[in-house]
Amino acid sequence: MPLAKRCLAEFFGTFWLVLGGCGSAVLAAAYSDLSAQSAADTKIAAASLGIGTIGVSFAFGLTVLTMAYAIGHISGCHLNPAVSFGLWAGKRFPASELLPYIIAQVGGAIVSAFLIYLIASGKSGFAFAGSNPLATNGFGAHSPQGYSLLSCFIAEVVMTFMFLLVILGATDRRAPQGFAPIAIGLMLALIHLIIIPVTNTSVNPARSTGPALIAGLLGGRMELFGQVWLFWVAPILGALAAGFFYNTVFEASEIGQRNTEPQVSGNL
Repeated sequence: MPLAKRCLAEFFGTFWLVLGGCGSAVLAAAYSDLSAQSAADTKIAAASLGIGTIGVSFAFGLTVLTMAYAIGHISGCHLNPAVSFGLWAGKRFPASELLPYIIAQVGGAIVSAFLIYLIASGKSGFAFAGSNPLATNGFGAHSPQGYSLLSCFIAEVVMTFMFLLVILGATDRRAPQGFAPIAIGLMLALIHLIIIPVTNTSVNPARSTGPALIAGLLGGRMELFGQVWLFWVAPILGALAAGFFYNTVFEASEIGQRNTEPQVSGNL
């Protein structure tokens, strides 16, 4: 498959991840029944209609699961610069293709975040308010529950490390065939269930960059974009550690591979 086509698949895949995940957080996490007659009624209606943290978590997982089946055979369905780095560290992806993939992923995230803004801004009273407008990630004052920089750094490194372990294990040629997207999608949902209160969950530099850039440029909230560095550094560190670890400890030896019938492809 030509690199250009694979990058196009990554663009649309990351576009869908941000639209489905961040879009659900912005548009559907909590909303009010417009027929509510009082403030109390509105609060009750919002609680009953919104999908909440659990719904948003599974929305992120479902975007990866659906795209893995749709484009896994085309690009590998990375959708995430940290995943690309982790696969490179695990000797599953060439260094020469890292930059094109990352450009495509970040581009898809930015376009998707802009589309979410266009949709959300159509509602009366829309504003870039709160600590995490457009489902941005953050630490300190921009952590949903006020977690420190150190706490957020640790959470993102560890969660991305575990995410890459699942990706590398589920796509190992020795793993059962055809189930990798399910394991990876569920893992991403689980990660969101754990650390949405901490960082609003990134584990993906592209997912963090798109909403923060749009909130900064169109909403005047450049302090949000100023925190994006953490969500590049921490996920990539975690992914690199996982890639090197899996390749060193769990990867089958050449002798073992020659003596074992290949069961599945290493791709999604």
